[in-house]
Amino acid sequence: MSRSGAEPKPPWSAVPRGVKSEVARMLGSPVARAARVYGGYAPSATFRIVLADGRRAFLKSSYPLPKGSQVHWSITAEERVYRTLGDRIGRWGPRFLGSVERDGWQVVALQDLGPSTIPPWTAAKARLAARDYARFHESTLGTRLPRWLSRTEHVKFTSYWAGLVERRELRNVAQLARRRADEAEEWLAVALPLMLAGEGRLARVQRPFALLHFDTRSDNLRLHGERLRLFDWPFACVGPAEFDVAAFAQAVAMEGGPAPERVVAWYEDVLPLRAAAIDASLAGICGYFSDRAWRPPHAGLPRLRSVQRRQLKATLAWAARRLALPEPSWLVTVPD
Repeated sequence: MSRSGAEPKPPWSAVPRGVKSEVARMLGSPVARAARVYGGYAPSATFRIVLADGRRAFLKSSYPLPKGSQVHWSITAEERVYRTLGDRIGRWGPRFLGSVERDGWQVVALQDLGPSTIPPWTAAKARLAARDYARFHESTLGTRLPRWLSRTEHVKFTSYWAGLVERRELRNVAQLARRRADEAEEWLAVALPLMLAGEGRLARVQRPFALLHFDTRSDNLRLHGERLRLFDWPFACVGPAEFDVAAFAQAVAMEGGPAPERVVAWYEDVLPLRAAAIDASLAGICGYFSDRAWRPPHAGLPRLRSVQRRQLKATLAWAARRLALPEPSWLVTVPD
């Protein structure tokens, strides 16, 4: 993506000399050129580099943030995925080239998968991505996976609706619709029993589970022909493939691509899904964005709430169709 509206990211000139030397030593050649890469919603230091010997690589780094920053992140978890799960994600993930820790910087070097290929989403691109996403899940479905991978990340999405009710915050969600807030509140009251029941069932989805990427959207993927390539793996976990699919399908729709129903159908050309698990996952995801979209801007992540409002609109519209709820026409007044 362009740098317009993006979070500030350090230029290559801000990387300490010692860190640059360690990167050159690790990769076996000094860096000849480095281009700052924008994407995602965090201010991580990301660069596409060309080495003096002509090879290319991608660098992702955490670094000391200004005092008082509300952004907290580490790439330790992601590095562990690249180091230990290469045999599981190798066809879909970039090759791990090594890492450096120095002067408060933690740098992971990866295969450069090239510039962004999406958006825009087309039907052809979404179909190819969905089918290869199914192959990714199919490759580990029901297999033994390392015990250190969480089995409960999807369970965290089982109480957002209940929390909104308990804290009496549903009106905050409705007020996103501004002049149609009363209409939105009525719709939410009708939808709430189904949403509560759905998110409650998410914790009870049975195995088989698969390795989940858990953050699949356009800024975390590339499409190379018919091959889906995934990066940004800090949230990798084990759980129902349906959760990953529901999150991915709504993200495609949010970005102007085909409807979630079509994405799910293309995925099922390769791997069947359990309808009840999709329903439960969708209810949980709807609850998450309902809980987040109305909140004040997040310091350091200026685009986050806008993205979450767009995801709220995509998920609630899909849920209405899937669960035979009235059309939430009030969503048109929710600002991006």
